Amino acid sequence: MNMNTSMDVNANGRACKMNAILQVIMMMVTLQLHLQPAVAFAPVSTAALMQRCHHKQHQQPQRLAQLASSVIEAPATVESSEVLRVDCMPEPLPETLKNDYYFLRHGQSTANVAGIISSARSLAYSTKHGLTGLGYEQGMSSANPLLEMMRSNRKESRTDIVFVTSPFARAKQTAEACQGEMRRLLESSDTTELEYTIQEEIEYDDRLMERYFGRLDGEALYTYAYVWPMDRVDVTHTAFDVESVAAVCTRFREFVMSMEAEKEDAIIVMASHADVCQISQLYAANVENVGEFSSYRFANGEVRKMALTDELLPEPSPLEAPKRGTVLYTEMVAAADAVEENEE
Repeated sequence: MNMNTSMDVNANGRACKMNAILQVIMMMVTLQLHLQPAVAFAPVSTAALMQRCHHKQHQQPQRLAQLASSVIEAPATVESSEVLRVDCMPEPLPETLKNDYYFLRHGQSTANVAGIISSARSLAYSTKHGLTGLGYEQGMSSANPLLEMMRSNRKESRTDIVFVTSPFARAKQTAEACQGEMRRLLESSDTTELEYTIQEEIEYDDRLMERYFGRLDGEALYTYAYVWPMDRVDVTHTAFDVESVAAVCTRFREFVMSMEAEKEDAIIVMASHADVCQISQLYAANVENVGEFSSYRFANGEVRKMALTDELLPEPSPLEAPKRGTVLYTEMVAAADAVEENEE
């Protein structure tokens, strides 16, 4: 390597590092749930991660984790031992499935209104952080677009609808609201033919529960921004003791394969959470980097059909960087400089 090439590599490395620092700080300050982080550095592809299973992880995610850790002080977690840890992505889903699958994100919850992350495993099968009044309305309102999606993608043999939910109250209550309204819509339909049958019992499955956010659980929602940029770089990272993207994909694959073994020609509605829905839809679609999931946000009460290709994915919505000359831009540059000085 000649001197000019070496200088170029060093300059590029410094630029990438500063870009990453700015991206983290920018999202800490400005992130809102309807906005997404922009891709600011090169991600590791899913294929590459599968090839390096059981090998040492890249150092860049650890570097970013150190930078993020220098900004936040969080209490130690007592639940990290309960969360699956993996060092690679699972195999893709089979090319054909016996059942149809639909994602349903829960409606607005009391945790959403409080502005906090709610992912503790102790919340499973409890009533804490359930739906608000608006959340119930969103759950009911999801029934009509869900039914329309089913009709437009209908296969003659698939008429049995099964609701499966995360054990968190907000997901369970959304499943109940959606199922009840869907039943009402079908019963009031003008058609004399029985269009669909809905299984009375709503099934619980822990593999659909919220992504665990480790030491960030209970913190403000904007602290998602400490994790999502690292997800884009390495889907196996566990900074802050969070559950990795690859771990979510692994349990989601196990869920789908168990449904495939247990049911046939069923329409399965999966009531779950934002990160789980977003991660799982990209994994199912076999995209190159599932870590980009945060650009494909689900709104409260939104439904989407699970597809095995990327053709049904919505357009990504990355967060735009603040413009030069604004107060926010100046503050972020100053903060990034401070972090850089502390790291040197």
